[in-house]
Amino acid sequence: MVNTAAKKKSRMSFGSYWERFGTLSILLLILIGFSIASPNYFLSVNNIKQIGMQSTIYTVLAFGEFFAILLAGIDLSVGSVAAFCGAVCAKLLLVNCPVWAAVLIGLLVGVALGAINGTLINLLQLHPFVVTLGTNTIFRGIVLVMCNGKPIFGLPLGFKSIALYVGGFPIPFLIVLVIAAILIWFTKYTIAARNMYALGGNKQAAWYSGINTKRFTLLAHILSSTLAGIAGIIMTARVGAAEPTAGDGYETYAIAACIIGGTSFFGGKGKPFGVLLGGILIGTIFNGLSILNVSSFYQKIALGALIIFALALEKVVGNISAKTQRD
Repeated sequence: MVNTAAKKKSRMSFGSYWERFGTLSILLLILIGFSIASPNYFLSVNNIKQIGMQSTIYTVLAFGEFFAILLAGIDLSVGSVAAFCGAVCAKLLLVNCPVWAAVLIGLLVGVALGAINGTLINLLQLHPFVVTLGTNTIFRGIVLVMCNGKPIFGLPLGFKSIALYVGGFPIPFLIVLVIAAILIWFTKYTIAARNMYALGGNKQAAWYSGINTKRFTLLAHILSSTLAGIAGIIMTARVGAAEPTAGDGYETYAIAACIIGGTSFFGGKGKPFGVLLGGILIGTIFNGLSILNVSSFYQKIALGALIIFALALEKVVGNISAKTQRD
């Protein structure tokens, strides 16, 4: 009897530990590994700042992707939305639009694109994968037409300053921390977030309980595209130009950061703090492998393996928890 109770407690504690600290544990192991492989540079102050800067785009895109995945869906258009918003912002700046107005309009474009995604999903009753796969191509095509296939240069210094440093810290990463704090508050204390968790956990049960499923599907995709718009504006400021191919394929990194950060692909489970750690982890991997002169081709292989590892581990932990409850 005592042994059975001890085993049950051990299993429960492992599941609870992994749910809370799994991503952090992986991040610490990777930090230790790269520190050993590159002891003179990897943990230097300058490189830590660089990791923060590199992680910014992945993390902000992942924050948006988080809401789509939370509803047991997906948003494959975040990379194109980022490029779209960045291009609109750049176009406005070239006609002497004030920086604050150009940024605001760029974000409103993100809201509109998210509303298009959410409305199409609600009206057509198709899986978000299908809808956002289509809109991803449409949005990218519009950006290419808008830019005539060429980067938009000549942006003002006031706009580029978004990607500079203040007090030794990269401004983009400070923006990430502010967004993370807002999203942690939103998911923890608002009724809207609780409804989205319920909708992701069981759509039919959420509908029977009186939750307006279409409204919160729309909200999730508006949040996803708005945050993608923020990522696109930061990306444009960092590069100093609006690239028509900016963010191409970045939905993979956003999805990876969510899954590695503990967001369930089946919906209803996940936290913004885990997504933050997932984004930093991806930035750390790319940074460390670049320092070790590993080809970008192999970097993609490493990221793919990490995604499969995270999903497999989630399945194993889930099986352990289920077995514990049966016992």
